[in-house]
Amino acid sequence: MPIEITEGEPDGLVGRIRKLSMPMEPLATGVEPHLPRLGEIRAVLFDIYGTLFISGSGDVGTHAATDSTAALAEAMHAVGLSSSDELAERGIELLHLTITESHEQRQAEGVERPEVDIREIWRRVFDRLADEGMLAPDAEVVRRKIEPLAVEYECRVNPVWPMPHLADVLDELQQWVALGDLMLGIVSNAQFITPLLFDALLRRSPEAFGFDPALCNWSYQLLEAKPSTQLYEPIAQTLRTHSIQPSQVLYVGNDRRNDIWPASQVGFRTALFAGDKRSLRMRDNDAALVGVKPDAIITELPQLLSLLRGA
Repeated sequence: MPIEITEGEPDGLVGRIRKLSMPMEPLATGVEPHLPRLGEIRAVLFDIYGTLFISGSGDVGTHAATDSTAALAEAMHAVGLSSSDELAERGIELLHLTITESHEQRQAEGVERPEVDIREIWRRVFDRLADEGMLAPDAEVVRRKIEPLAVEYECRVNPVWPMPHLADVLDELQQWVALGDLMLGIVSNAQFITPLLFDALLRRSPEAFGFDPALCNWSYQLLEAKPSTQLYEPIAQTLRTHSIQPSQVLYVGNDRRNDIWPASQVGFRTALFAGDKRSLRMRDNDAALVGVKPDAIITELPQLLSLLRGA
């Protein structure tokens, strides 16, 4: 059922995400579902963007979004910072440059798939704008505005909305969690805004839906991104402490390279979510993915329940 966005929403980051978000519908992919018997599944892990939430850009953050000087100017205005076309254009240039520099530094340290915390990136961008004489605000004022600015910008360049039936499916899975029949987790390329999407658009935290924080790895916290298996392996180890083997874990994601390949490398069963053309990443021309196939394919989230019941 549609999510009601009412007047008088709370202030803060969750309130701003709610106010800036508009309903979207997934785009048909033409892919047929494949729902085989998987055997016993005792834990389900999810990707976020393009799997649980529709992503206007197909993924999170500046890697996938179409950056816009207008979006930055609007974001700055929304948080009470003065802007201009010249400043916003330079801000976008510095955003890309600072991310690239951060990635190169981390790669030099031996991290194959580095991730950034976008809050630190924006801090550096504004420091550089100040050093260039384009911006001279009080440093403490800007520091307090970094998170609101990042939310304002991200919601403009990468709008998101829950996939159809998401709340109902999570409600059903939460009942299984309460009975001790299932554990739920998240492994996702993400930024600090990502966990807030649940409160903003579903009005409940991930924990309230039964997600175990010990089974949730967000790339911005680890400073490493998918398809690195470093996001998956610690969760496999944690699940073993609950006597859950990798073959009893199902990972659900929309990208054969970032989701299906690394999850299968640690022994998880996999389900490709092929429910939205914007974010479905088959990557058929990627030679590294020859022979990489999901165990199941779902095109609508309720099919996950059928898949699990048939296990």
